[in-house]
Amino acid sequence: MYLLIILILGVFLAWFIFRKKRNITPAIDKTAGEYQAALTTHVDYYARLKQDDKLRFERLVNAFLSDVTIEGVGTAVTDVDRVLIASSAIIPIFGLGDWKYKNLTNVILYPDTFDQEFQFEGGNRNILVMVGSGYMNGQMLLSRAALEKGFSKSPGKENTAIHEFVHLLDKSDGATDGVPENLLAHQYTIPWLKMIHQEIHRIEQGKSDINVYAATNEAEFLAVASEYFFEKPDQLKHKHPELYQSLSQIFQQDPAKSDTLINL
Repeated sequence: MYLLIILILGVFLAWFIFRKKRNITPAIDKTAGEYQAALTTHVDYYARLKQDDKLRFERLVNAFLSDVTIEGVGTAVTDVDRVLIASSAIIPIFGLGDWKYKNLTNVILYPDTFDQEFQFEGGNRNILVMVGSGYMNGQMLLSRAALEKGFSKSPGKENTAIHEFVHLLDKSDGATDGVPENLLAHQYTIPWLKMIHQEIHRIEQGKSDINVYAATNEAEFLAVASEYFFEKPDQLKHKHPELYQSLSQIFQQDPAKSDTLINL
């Protein structure tokens, strides 16, 4: 009984310390179009959309920012931060109708990497992003440095924030296992897993250009391949046409097209 009380007090103390360090900047209620300049400047995905889809993307960004609280730890949250975080969330779900992240309430922005104790100063800071569990359930911790790199003009095939939002999509069926059952018809599950395992084998042999982190497990493969899908769609379609087609079915998007990214 005493151990249980001590454990509860420890969890509460960790939560209290963590909350105290946050720099909470309430989101400003804006009309959808007020983020247009930041989207045009920083989000290539948005810039490639048709005008009607741009308007819809803006509305979805605004809706996300109304539903999810974005807070800073050791840093003030800017409008550009909000736009990049919201865009990271909207890009994977843009073809999925009115999908919302029911498993997310807060995004907590750090200036750079942080450690397992959520500290952003000192040594052993090697975490770029984390989705919380337990008393941190429903919260995503994200490094601004990683966020900005994913939307830079030369991000390569990586986008850390998109990676993590794909994990949330994957988790929406109850398991983070690389098989998003809410998005993938049952008859495609076995072929999808077979493709994952074949590509992981090629990665392990050094015969694939997909980031080696994808070989960790099925969930990481989905998230890493999704980064590639959204960041370098033409390249993925050319080098991995079957994988590209499978991801197009999952996300209901075809980002290699020049005029539209939605409604296959």
